[in-house]
Amino acid sequence: MKESLLIVDDEKNLRISLKGILDDEGYSVDCAESGEECLDKVTQKTYDLLFLDVWLPGIDGLEVLEKLKNFHPRPHVIVISGHGSIETAVRATKLGAFDFIEKPLSSDKVIVVLENALKQKKLEEENRGLKAIVQRESVMVGNSVSLQALRQQISYAAPTEGRVLIFGENGSGKEVVARQLHLQSLRSSRPFIEVNCAAIPEDLIETELFGSVKGAFTGASENRKGKFQLADRGTLFLDEVGDMCLKTQAKVLRVLEEQRFYPVGSTCPVEVDVRVIAATNKDLQKRVEEGVFREDLFYRLNVIPFEIPPLRHHREDISLLASHFHEQFCKKYDKQGPVITDEVMERLKDYYWPGNIRELKNTVEMWVIMVRKENLELIDLPAEILKSTDPDRENEDRPEWQKARENFERDYILRNLLDNNWNVTRTAAAIGMERSHLHRKLKAYNIKP
Repeated sequence: MKESLLIVDDEKNLRISLKGILDDEGYSVDCAESGEECLDKVTQKTYDLLFLDVWLPGIDGLEVLEKLKNFHPRPHVIVISGHGSIETAVRATKLGAFDFIEKPLSSDKVIVVLENALKQKKLEEENRGLKAIVQRESVMVGNSVSLQALRQQISYAAPTEGRVLIFGENGSGKEVVARQLHLQSLRSSRPFIEVNCAAIPEDLIETELFGSVKGAFTGASENRKGKFQLADRGTLFLDEVGDMCLKTQAKVLRVLEEQRFYPVGSTCPVEVDVRVIAATNKDLQKRVEEGVFREDLFYRLNVIPFEIPPLRHHREDISLLASHFHEQFCKKYDKQGPVITDEVMERLKDYYWPGNIRELKNTVEMWVIMVRKENLELIDLPAEILKSTDPDRENEDRPEWQKARENFERDYILRNLLDNNWNVTRTAAAIGMERSHLHRKLKAYNIKP
């Protein structure tokens, strides 16, 4: 598809000659002789790029640039002028112009600048597309009280610089929470860099985190930036931090304290400004007692603790999650996908989901790819879902009325905590319960304000 260009200049001969050059290069070219005509054309048609003269009758080029800020998508602009000055060029750049070319125009320079501008535009569009994908994949789906509480916690913590330590089972959504913390932070336009501490061998993790200089070890043929440096002014997510070796823990602790580090093989420190978010499926306090995790690092990371509930603790979100993943994968694979029937949905809600949200996501993806029927049936479910029993749901010692009462009580306490901004004293007063009694309830229901 041809890129669409607009030439805006009051000199007829220049419009004709420049249009001829760009036509020969295979572009689709329109012309306008005033700023008013330019704005009218941009309103009616989307242009990839404008060649815009500064000196125009009526609205001049710089005023047009100012008004183009409100257009979406905003075209890239190359400013052209026969009376160029450094001041004009600087002002045009501040208003969003990609480049500034002085008249008389050189056809070679015009083509080079145009190609560079279109490359930049393509990169920006790809970047916006990738960001949109990340945001879609990082959305928190669910309306349960525990998810509402988690969203509120994220909204409180995200705009700050406080370090967050996320606890949760594998597949429960720790990375999604970390990405939401970044996307809602003041660093959202900066990098989000993830490191899976469990997936990197012990002898490589220091290089991965801190980088290395040329000649630091056999095979180090060039300088290499580590994750801390790549995350500068952004967010570094240390996933499965409980699996990090003690030697590396000591170095990470020093970076957190000093905001600087030494790449492997270097004697020159590198200063960084990084917000660290960590996550683990381990009991870090127990690992501290066992001597395999540094206590000082634990308290450095655990400024704001987040507890991610396993999927079996917010079953009411399963139908929303399944529908969300179904739509996502149907779009990804350009397929209709089988309809999830009520009978199947009820079985999904009864299942224990040891792999949590990730297991549900993988199951739905398998259906969309492999099941070629209009409606999904129980026979299409994986054997482990059909055969597995749920200890939370099939405890014969607790009758149904008791489980229903406990579920209601837990949700009631959570809602009141939300209404009172997680203040336990105010919540106890609001629901007419002794503060000590409320603390016992919070412990029993594993609610951590």
